[in-house]
Amino acid sequence: MADGEATPPTERPLRSATPEWAGPLGSSGAAPEQEPEASTPAPKSEPATVTVGPASVVPDAPKPERPRRRMPGPRQAARAVGSWARRPSGRLTLPGVLLLVLVVAGAGAGAIVIPMTAGSRTDAAGGTPSPEATGTAQAPDALGPTGIPTGGFPTTVPTATPTATGAASVGRPADVLAGWATQTATKVDIPWVAMQAYGYAELVLAQTRPGCQLRWTTLAAIGKVESNHGRHNATLGTDGQSAPRILGPALDGTNNTQRILDSDDGVLDGDLTYDRAVGPMQFIPSTWRLHEIDADNDGLKDPNDIDDATLAAGNYLCQGTRNLSSGTDWWNAIYSYNDVKPYAQAVFDAANDYGAKSRT
Repeated sequence: MADGEATPPTERPLRSATPEWAGPLGSSGAAPEQEPEASTPAPKSEPATVTVGPASVVPDAPKPERPRRRMPGPRQAARAVGSWARRPSGRLTLPGVLLLVLVVAGAGAGAIVIPMTAGSRTDAAGGTPSPEATGTAQAPDALGPTGIPTGGFPTTVPTATPTATGAASVGRPADVLAGWATQTATKVDIPWVAMQAYGYAELVLAQTRPGCQLRWTTLAAIGKVESNHGRHNATLGTDGQSAPRILGPALDGTNNTQRILDSDDGVLDGDLTYDRAVGPMQFIPSTWRLHEIDADNDGLKDPNDIDDATLAAGNYLCQGTRNLSSGTDWWNAIYSYNDVKPYAQAVFDAANDYGAKSRT
């Protein structure tokens, strides 16, 4: 969305030129904490030099008995691991370890399908969509620990694979996460279709952009603040489409919005004069064209489809060399999505809340 970036600790004024609806609006399973200061490494000791003289035979001296070390019991070990996991170092490290196990297991079984590009979607009836819902979704609050998808991943792969021909085929790759999504959706109050989209985007990006380390909770938090997971004045269907389509107000420079003239001939937003933010992740048409992707294997790239929009948002957040396990990079990524401090804080709070609830 907006190009401005900031780091969270410094109080900054809101930028009236960059409202919530002025770009793609508004995985770590949540926003990472501030990075711990690096400790000073201990000086390396020089290796000891041993001079070997002529060999001589000496009688073996009796070896003193060494006290036997008691290994900690299972309960003690579990408590120690749990204590470490609650510390900042554990909360930053443990999600990466768990995700690595999941990705290796899923990739080995062929369960993760990497989407390819395909044709763009136009209105099914041959026309252009008309403006529907406007307004800003309410930002959730509460602060909790981080989280990532930690279980329930199937080991089977869909029969269909994404194509680059523009022809639709059968099989939604995110369906491989049905078990995990159904279980987690109940805990975090997110539609299971949206949960599949968020989890699938994380696993795809773990392969295509492994250095980014984006977690599903960050994507879910953006989806929450932007459109309540495709449900802002709409209903999210099992096909990933919101009915009616979610559109932001005209970006005409009034009401604290940025003035953006029409860039898509109204194809995506139904407005021939100004651009509007589109879909559950609220992309403006010009930004969508840069990051559009077909994530659900239907042969189309559609910002109104929560699968396509979520993976596109992930690619947007992971631009350049960002590592979202770094606090600085995480905040910069969110500010690039929407350069408004209350918005970024709402995403942070929601992401942490989802991480906490997903582990209950």
